[in-house]
Amino acid sequence: MRKAYYNPMRNLVIIVPFLAAAFFLDLLLEKPAAQQPQATLKSAALESHEGVTISAQPWTDAAIYKTKFPKKSPLASGIVAIDTIVRNDSDDSMKIDLEQIRLNVTVSEDNRQALRSLTADDVADVMTDTGKHDPTETRRSPIPIPKGPKAGRDKHWVEAQKAAADAGFSKSIIAPHQSAQGLLYFDLQDQFDLLNTAHLYIPDIRALEKNHPLLYFEIDLSH
Repeated sequence: MRKAYYNPMRNLVIIVPFLAAAFFLDLLLEKPAAQQPQATLKSAALESHEGVTISAQPWTDAAIYKTKFPKKSPLASGIVAIDTIVRNDSDDSMKIDLEQIRLNVTVSEDNRQALRSLTADDVADVMTDTGKHDPTETRRSPIPIPKGPKAGRDKHWVEAQKAAADAGFSKSIIAPHQSAQGLLYFDLQDQFDLLNTAHLYIPDIRALEKNHPLLYFEIDLSH
């Protein structure tokens, strides 16, 4: 599969239809400038086939999170958010199975893992679990599956959950010639260097009218 990269900072005067990058520039320019975090304007990885283009940009700078998480950033709790845009340029509605999305990373030579994306509840659980990150812990052990819901959720949990839900990628059906954008969350346990090996894996997208599954997307984030 062919992969391309784009830089939305460039001022494109002529839109070339066959370049997927140009489609995403248009989408970003639809937003008010004040709402565009600086880091999202850096080059993002994207992949395009069968009329669907997916762009992914990990947020690794704490300053980027302030517009979506003004009080506390998920990054401080070891979670990375990946700003994801799905553009459907086909004539069919596309359905994405969000529960099947994974972040594939290499922890060590013999330890490769497929991390599931976190729900808004998961994000809030991690962000309000102040004892989770022990600086003396070794960070090269296998990354555990997030813990289950905690009892006694307080207002800080509610605030974190709402912020994560509002900013998250939650649209599973994308109409023809429409786009969806949002954050996908993955708990890296502060091991952000794992992004150097990461691939965002989206295996299940289906054209509804034709009942036709698309080839999977595996977007290389290592650049």
